Amino acid sequence: MRRRRGIGARLRLRHTSSVQSRAKRRRSVASARWRAVVVAAALAGLAAPSGAPLGTEPPACPRVPVPPLALPKLRAALAAPGTGRGPLSVGTSAAPLTIVALGSSSTSGAGASTPDAAYPARLEAILRAARPDLAIRVVNRGRGGEQAEQMVARLESDVLSERPALVIWQVGANSALRRADPDRFRAVVAAGIARLREAGVEVVLMDNQRAPRIAAAPDHARFDAALAGLAGAIPGVALFSRGRLMDAWAAAGTPAGAMLIADGLHHNDRGYACLAAALAEALLGSGETPAPSSLPAALPGDGRLAAAPR
Repeated sequence: MRRRRGIGARLRLRHTSSVQSRAKRRRSVASARWRAVVVAAALAGLAAPSGAPLGTEPPACPRVPVPPLALPKLRAALAAPGTGRGPLSVGTSAAPLTIVALGSSSTSGAGASTPDAAYPARLEAILRAARPDLAIRVVNRGRGGEQAEQMVARLESDVLSERPALVIWQVGANSALRRADPDRFRAVVAAGIARLREAGVEVVLMDNQRAPRIAAAPDHARFDAALAGLAGAIPGVALFSRGRLMDAWAAAGTPAGAMLIADGLHHNDRGYACLAAALAEALLGSGETPAPSSLPAALPGDGRLAAAPR
């Protein structure tokens, strides 16, 4: 009898070990699959907006290294087992993983051919393709022309009301262009971060694009430096440097002008698509922008949204 119980215990131990090993292999395969899907999404057109005109293949996204962002809560949420019911299935009990994109016209999509070509919509499409078993939504709360003070004023109504896990906060361009006080800017952004962190929200700060109009603004570099300093000093806050990304694109042979419309400030469809692809890679942690992709051709006249403020 004792020997039989011993055999049973060994069999149960062997079975448990086998189950754990299979689970570990599944997680490893799933992780590789998510990264592969991101690249596949890029190769298929970086989630081109529905109805966008397609012409001859324009130049692709530069392939440059993208460091992963240190966002442990978001990374855990993206690595968690999904419902298996698709991104927005009716009847899913789990709350969606919500990301709010807060910012000015670079977030709202000034310069894009359609609202779906703005970076938040592109980012949502890529993340959903990477994790089709998770309910993921990226909410666009960009408002053209705003500075940090106006964005902080609407944190409760426009951002925290969405119950986000992450806020991507693009800020600084309008303050630089209007010659605001960089120290005041830093203090306001710090107050906004404090409110978001108090609510348990992780934050990605996005600095300014490389654009002629920003480069001509006095002290423009101090606004980027303020964001970098805050991200380096506050846990749960990371910097996604659009400036360094565009520098890397230029070093790879794609100058900033190729990613901007004729106003010398806002991104075109290609710029938004490549920005979203790089941001998705940073969030998923695979470390490199997708391989060259086919992007939607621009509409005549740059295809920009009419009368979009900064």
